[in-house]
Parts: sequence; C-alpha cells; structure tokens
Amino acid sequence: MKPLLIVQTGSAPEPICARLGDFPHWFRLALGVHPRRLRVVRVDRDEALPPPRMCAGAVITGSAAMVTERLPWSERTAGWIRDAMDAALPLLGVCYGHQLMAHALGGRVDWLPGGREIGTQRLELLPGAADDPLARALPPVFRAHTTHEQSVLEPPAGARVLARSARDPHQMLRYGERAFSTQFHPEFSAQAMAAYIRRRAAKLREEGLDVPRLLREVGPTPHARRLLEVTGSDWAGAAA
Repeated sequence: MKPLLIVQTGSAPEPICARLGDFPHWFRLALGVHPRRLRVVRVDRDEALPPPRMCAGAVITGSAAMVTERLPWSERTAGWIRDAMDAALPLLGVCYGHQLMAHALGGRVDWLPGGREIGTQRLELLPGAADDPLARALPPVFRAHTTHEQSVLEPPAGARVLARSARDPHQMLRYGERAFSTQFHPEFSAQAMAAYIRRRAAKLREEGLDVPRLLREVGPTPHARRLLEVTGSDWAGAAA
C-alpha cells in the first residue's frame, strides 16, 4: 500500500509543539488517517523525498522560512513538485506549501501588501468555484485560520483561483485535476491559532494589530477542516 506523504518544511514553535504536537500530527488528525499510513520527510533537514510514483498523495506543510529566500532544500522540493505534477500525484500545499507550489509552477511569491495576515478570517469562494470537486465541500462564505507574511501575488498560468480573503485574493488555488493549495491552514485548531497569536503578541502590537480583537475572533473552522477530511478519504482509496 502506498503511503500518504507529509513533506514537512518546518515545525510549529517549540512551546506549541510541546502542548499540541507538530504539523504532521495536526494533518494526520484532520486527514483521518492511521499513523502507519503516513510517511513524513523533513525536507528542511535535507531528507530525501521518494519518487512521486511511490506515494498515494502528498501534503506540503507550512514553515517559518520564506519562499523568496530560495533555500537549497526549498528549491529541491520545488523540483520534486514539478515531477509530482508530471506524474499526476495528488498534491495539497498549505501556507508555505501553497506558495512553494505556485513558485515551482511558474507563479510569483513575495511579501503580502499591507503586512501580515493572522487570525481567523472570513473567506469567500469566487464566482464559478462551485463546480470545483473540492470547493463543493465549502459554503460561499466560510472561516479559516491564517498566519503569513508572504503570499502568492501572481498564480501560475492555468491555475484556477477558488477562494479569497479581504487581504489576499489567492487563498485557494487549483492546479489541474489532482492538485490544489491553500494559503489558509485547514489543519489548525482554534487552540493552535490562539497559541500562535499569543506567542507573537508583542510583534503583532508593534505592527499595529489589535491582539485582544484577534483572540476574540478565533473560533472553529469546520468548513475549512472539511477540505482535509474529503482529501484524506479520496487519497485513502488511491493508496490501495
């Protein structure tokens, strides 16, 4: 049985990991798969990725790194993404993974105009997204957790924009039939989102953000999480 691959590009801050676990744990719970079905590769520690044909699907996680740094491990992973697309491997990129997929496939990633987006945001589907097989799991307006300073400023040619926030017009992208990415974090719980805001509270105040308001607005995001439930179910069938 082919494994589901977690391409880990970074970790949650250590105090958050100690209480809530790290990214692979969050994705496993949201995807609804058994630990034995997963293979985690720490590309940020120069671990080698398997050939795409050896996997049932792959999630590319978030990271504290920046895609514009063009780090060697990140550029190698971008090359692997191109190979995975050629092999029609099901792919999901989240936050850094979203940006890295766009970069790998010819889009442009840079700093989000106006500064950081963080907290539980109101997102909306774009007109025409209702016929997308994954976007059908979402209502026209839904809430999702975000924390990022860079974003996809220009999607790759042929990519379809499915959802936006008030600050970021490219919150969810579709790349062909079997690959998509989200700037928002469907794997985050409300507890994780609040922990990120509290940990960065001093920096957020320096940036002029209202930390108490951000914390008040944190809440469940069941529709965003539903994307991972649907993805895990679909990929489980492909793993056989």
